[in-house]
Amino acid sequence: MPDNTADHQRPPAEVRFADELERLREHDDGPRPPGWALSLTGARRFIVGDDALGVTRKFVGDTALIDRALVTLATSRGLMLVGEPGTAKSLLSELIAAAVSGTSTLTIQGGAATTEDQIRYSWNYALLVSEGPSTRSLVPAPLLTGMAEGKVVRFEEITRCPLEVQDSLLSPLSDRVLAIPELSGPESMVFAREGFNVIATANTRDRGVNEMSAALKRRFNFETVFPIADFATELDLVEREAARLLERSGVGVAPRRDVLEVLVTTFRELRNATTEDGRPMDRLSAVMSTAEAVSVAHAVGVRGWFLRGEPGGASDIVECLAGTAAKDSADDLTRLRRYLEQQAARRDGEQWKALHAARHRLPG
Repeated sequence: MPDNTADHQRPPAEVRFADELERLREHDDGPRPPGWALSLTGARRFIVGDDALGVTRKFVGDTALIDRALVTLATSRGLMLVGEPGTAKSLLSELIAAAVSGTSTLTIQGGAATTEDQIRYSWNYALLVSEGPSTRSLVPAPLLTGMAEGKVVRFEEITRCPLEVQDSLLSPLSDRVLAIPELSGPESMVFAREGFNVIATANTRDRGVNEMSAALKRRFNFETVFPIADFATELDLVEREAARLLERSGVGVAPRRDVLEVLVTTFRELRNATTEDGRPMDRLSAVMSTAEAVSVAHAVGVRGWFLRGEPGGASDIVECLAGTAAKDSADDLTRLRRYLEQQAARRDGEQWKALHAARHRLPG
């Protein structure tokens, strides 16, 4: 990977936190599973933080979940992270892969168009025609590379793939071998080296789209990643991530805390269909996740800075929420307008009043 990553929008975790990984490796005296770059305790500290070593906390969630995930990867089972969209499943898989293997880029993005070639291997067809099947004409995909090098492979949104494509993982996860029938001799079989395993993710809203086979399920341990329960924790996370994104976008001011409080409260109430004081309300069909809240906070800051030279206010939230709320159903805009008219009007504070006053900016 090139050293010059300053202009990359989002370098991988092993690049963003290279100094922290190096410090952890230097001070890691715990037993390491075969093929791992860090011990289980070292990998855990990379994810949850270690103030003594200057290692930041990167994932806000249940620490016991992280322990179970790491233990799973040290066994012969794959790790399946499931949960609502926007609960940082992909971030957690990236952090774990960076800690365990030193690289998080052996990634398969699942989708309706994903093929076995994109998972296992394909061919350089010019060389294939001129020379026939050989290791020179073979183009390894993430699964083959991960097995050959003993690395963790990430499979994002696995349930978006057709069932027969998902089942291409059966032999690598059970027998730890990948057959290449086009080749002959020892080169026709790739045996997994120590350190190889698979982390897959699936969001609960996709269940039933392409249900996993029972055989494949047996080869994974399932862990559920839940939304952040505590308001203050979610607010701190949104503020930290929004500030980081705004800095990379060239915004010269930090997001306003009072604006983010309104934003996070709005997201939590629309997500849970309940106000802070327990009154029921309409639930949006759109995903009102923490990740979406960070995205809206980023857009609010960009809008305020580049259009008016200020951090952005609650009135900008309305403009930026429209695109989030209208993704799945046109009725969600009606529900959002009702929330702004009824719930925002009951709240005290300058930003709540601005949010209520800007309700007419919603489209439609």
